[in-house]
Amino acid sequence: MIVCIAEKPSVAKEIADVIGATSRHDGYYEGNGYQVTWTFGHLCTLKEPHDYTANWKNWNLGSLPMIPPRFGIKLINDKGIEKQFRTIESLYSKADVIVNCGDAGQEGELIQRWVMQKAGVKCPVKRLWISSLTEEAIREGFTRLQDQQDFKSLYEAGLCRAIGDWLLGMNATRLYTIKYRTPNSRQVLSIGRVQTPTLALVVNRQNEIDNFKPEQYWELKTTYRDTVFSSTKGRFTSMDEGRKFLESINCEPFAITDVTRKEGKDYAPRLFDLTSLQVECNRKFAMSADDTLKIIQSLYEKKVTTYPRVDTQFLSDDIYPKCPRILEGLKAYSQFTEPLKDRKLPKTKRVFDNSKVTDHHAIIPTGVWSETLLPNEKRVYDLVARRFIAVFYPDCQYAQTTVLGESAKVEFKATGREILKPGWRVLFEKDKTDEKNDDDERVLPTFTVGESGPHQPELQEKWTQPPKPYTEATLLRAMETAGKLVADEELRDAMKENGIGRPSTRAAIIETLYKRNYMRKEKKNIYPTAMGMNLIGIIHEELLKSAELTGIWEKRLREIERSKYSPTQFIDELKQMVSGLVHDVLSDNSSRLLQ
Repeated sequence: MIVCIAEKPSVAKEIADVIGATSRHDGYYEGNGYQVTWTFGHLCTLKEPHDYTANWKNWNLGSLPMIPPRFGIKLINDKGIEKQFRTIESLYSKADVIVNCGDAGQEGELIQRWVMQKAGVKCPVKRLWISSLTEEAIREGFTRLQDQQDFKSLYEAGLCRAIGDWLLGMNATRLYTIKYRTPNSRQVLSIGRVQTPTLALVVNRQNEIDNFKPEQYWELKTTYRDTVFSSTKGRFTSMDEGRKFLESINCEPFAITDVTRKEGKDYAPRLFDLTSLQVECNRKFAMSADDTLKIIQSLYEKKVTTYPRVDTQFLSDDIYPKCPRILEGLKAYSQFTEPLKDRKLPKTKRVFDNSKVTDHHAIIPTGVWSETLLPNEKRVYDLVARRFIAVFYPDCQYAQTTVLGESAKVEFKATGREILKPGWRVLFEKDKTDEKNDDDERVLPTFTVGESGPHQPELQEKWTQPPKPYTEATLLRAMETAGKLVADEELRDAMKENGIGRPSTRAAIIETLYKRNYMRKEKKNIYPTAMGMNLIGIIHEELLKSAELTGIWEKRLREIERSKYSPTQFIDELKQMVSGLVHDVLSDNSSRLLQ
């Protein structure tokens, strides 16, 4: 008997229907030589401190650091989980072959391997690795099942991540709680490998806002033929200096001295990875990162989009031949897909690049449609579908116009842009949040060099503005780039290796910080609470709150996944780091306490 195991009941049913296991039993399906069962996400977890030794049950500084000689796993204490595990264990004991059909990612691999370990599996194990749940993808996946051993490094990376989170979270939380909370307080100071540097980003931004001292400045502008021109001298820090220039041009005519028109191209926006989709949904619809993840996961399970927990915005070359069929399946977008019919689709490195794809490609539609999509699912699906169609459209062609003028030898400039051929832009409605600087986007009147006439100069008083609070969109970007402000897509790609957290876990980290009352959300903006500010204030050890250092650990985990770094070395380094942390904090004789 071949036993297949999926990560949840709904996915197990999809697989069972395709392979012919149509007879329903308690906890599994059977038929056609297969039994198909499921987990409910994690059935097993790492043991808790007291499972290793009774001395670690009570919180006291003398028991730190807690470093088990060997980490073990146990079943999660839940009657439903225990019952399903007994079913799985029974099926495994009689299996000739097991097919791991868990989610095709690090966490999915860890979930299923732990269950197999707990059940003491001895038979051969194969791996189903698919990027969508369509019937075609499942059938194709079963024709090319891979050996589970090929995914050993993926499991090792997931295991190292779990052990790293345990070592740092368990030890640092107890260490700081006992050492720094106020006497008689029951407050737990929760500290995590990703959670704490993420909170530190928000707290540091708030400190920048609180400590910001606005500075006054003045800008000289003039209006000629209903077009606002700005002085090329930039800002004036003194009103007297600005007035001097204003008075010199007040009664003088304005003359056009140069008109430059340069044509250029805008490429279609890249396909979505999970983070960029969460950013876009937060920006457009004010959806939380967690809600976006739930919605795109649901779309995947409804077979209309591909695997969502990805960190690449590229497709592999083998997807290219499937694209015409996918486009044909997007019936609701026929007005946009029709012009692409009966022509060879463009294939560029901005879309298809094997070197940028590891386990999974970018999120795209499958070409299958479902009539059961909810309103928010339709909104998210629409973003994914339009991005996919857009990458096969021509580039947007525009003309950038720069006009220079002067009055009494004071030079002014105005810029504008005119769309010559919209190309891919026809897929997207005009959206103010998509625009660049308003001055860059406006279409200017036709100016001629040498023309002149009256104008209305003005000296405008302005103040420098503080940094903006994080939104979930900008916080996700900061997590992706370990706190560096990066707008350029190419540079951001290079920095993803050192991002903090994984695309699939960042939403949960943000939600955890809300639940623990370390930060709060007002409309779109995120603010640290007093408790969150205090917690980061008492942490003097940079390794706990530095996004950059956490980013280095994340890079190591990615290298483990690619068999380029030793899991044993990673765990040993973490053990040394935790031991050093405990020593440093225990040696602290300051009176810092959580207020």
